[in-house]
Amino acid sequence: MPKLFLGLDSSTQSLSAVVIDLGSRRTIYEKSVNFDRALPHYRTKNGVLPLRDPLVKHSPPLMWAEALDLIFAGMKKDGVALGDILAVSGCGQQHGSVYFNDRIGPALELLDPKRSLVENLRGVFARKTAPIWMDASTSAECAEIRKKLGGIKYTASRTGSDTFERFTGPQIRKFFKTEPEAYAKTSSIALVSSFLASLLAGRVAPIDYGDGAGMNLMDIRKKVWDMDALKATAPSLKKKLPPLAAPGQDLGPVSRYFVDKYGLNPEARATAWTGDNPASVIGLGLVKPGQVAVSLGTSDTFFGSMEQCRTDETGEGHVFGSPTGQYVTLICFKNGSLAREKVRELYGIADWPAFGERLRQTPPGNHGGILLPWFEAEIVPRVNRPGIRRFDLDSADAAANCRAVFEAQMLSMRLHSQWMKVAPEKILATGGASSNEALLQVMADVMHCRVQRIEVSKSAALGAALQAAHGWLTAAGKSPRWDKLVAGFSAPIPGSEIRPNPKASRVYDQLLEKYADCEREAL
Repeated sequence: MPKLFLGLDSSTQSLSAVVIDLGSRRTIYEKSVNFDRALPHYRTKNGVLPLRDPLVKHSPPLMWAEALDLIFAGMKKDGVALGDILAVSGCGQQHGSVYFNDRIGPALELLDPKRSLVENLRGVFARKTAPIWMDASTSAECAEIRKKLGGIKYTASRTGSDTFERFTGPQIRKFFKTEPEAYAKTSSIALVSSFLASLLAGRVAPIDYGDGAGMNLMDIRKKVWDMDALKATAPSLKKKLPPLAAPGQDLGPVSRYFVDKYGLNPEARATAWTGDNPASVIGLGLVKPGQVAVSLGTSDTFFGSMEQCRTDETGEGHVFGSPTGQYVTLICFKNGSLAREKVRELYGIADWPAFGERLRQTPPGNHGGILLPWFEAEIVPRVNRPGIRRFDLDSADAAANCRAVFEAQMLSMRLHSQWMKVAPEKILATGGASSNEALLQVMADVMHCRVQRIEVSKSAALGAALQAAHGWLTAAGKSPRWDKLVAGFSAPIPGSEIRPNPKASRVYDQLLEKYADCEREAL
């Protein structure tokens, strides 16, 4: 007898679905709907509305709702056994916010399967568009909230992060300041995740601890709305926020809309959704402290699990709630593959294998040469004025600069993750650059731990499906263990393990101090 669970992931550019069979421990179905291609009438580019102000990034909530109809119609057409689904969960791009008026409650309760979700939701929004994580227009609001809360250290210690332009709290404050009448008509504020969870549940869904932590509004330790943060953000905000809930919390049976229209199991349970980053941690199997993943993509991201809540006093890192009940840590370095590609172009290196070969031509530590590869303004450390800096490094030496760019990135990652006080036991490497063994050897040597490659398709949607399974088992009175639940769904690529070279690691231990001095001098 199959035990099927559905996970959905609403990212910036697409909505993805993953169905897992917990009995056979395998993924049996995957599908994605690209917003631009499938829903061109919204006129988005990469899922974002083109607006005059380059700092303002919004998306239409109705587009996400219409995509939900499309994904279910696609599953029905593809013959997915929707009648056997036991529970549904999901995740959404973090920080995006949706604003409802007082018509939202009745509209959700009375979703008519003879009409589309878009038709059912006409007239329920107090704001037609939703600011998303790419929005950078709230610097003034960030400063105002931070000042009221007592500075970076206090803000981060209370909410898990310093105020950031993309976070929901500053976005709400800007809305209140610029559109006070529309804010006054707002009866409920949702995140992308809780908006879609509301459609599945047929009622206004709670915001979970994982996604709620990305708002600068939640007490990260007590997991309740922080009253000081709410007062610093906008008036009457507490009345406009739904309650907080544990990730995957049972919300009751799914809405009859999906049962009658698509044949979803009427006994299937709707559960609270989370953010895409916490869901990805589960999808990658990072459920124990000391487990870390490093994504080597456009930006480089360091994230993993932490048992006790620790926050970054400098405000560079983030702490979110994890579906496991622990904490997710995340640090984003903007100059990831961007910087590596710039160096490759600068020295006319044909491809990435050639880049790796140049790196191998130089010794670990690069004879003490340091490169600070801030080709763009950097998030960690905070660099507002981009530019590369070299210390004891010849700009004409292509091989040395190839090594220097990645050594700097790994040394920075080690330096700026020390506040977590969690030494990684193993790193799972993902992203395009993770296929380069020369780079992964540097990672292993700098970080003093094994590195393995992992490729998990749609890790966020997979994590959401596993969250649905965990929520269903918990509601049934069982006590599922996360390590056993994720086993078999995500595993490193066989034969990909790279072990640290003790001699090289000692070199990097000494170089780390010099790198930190160079960074301080440059800043």
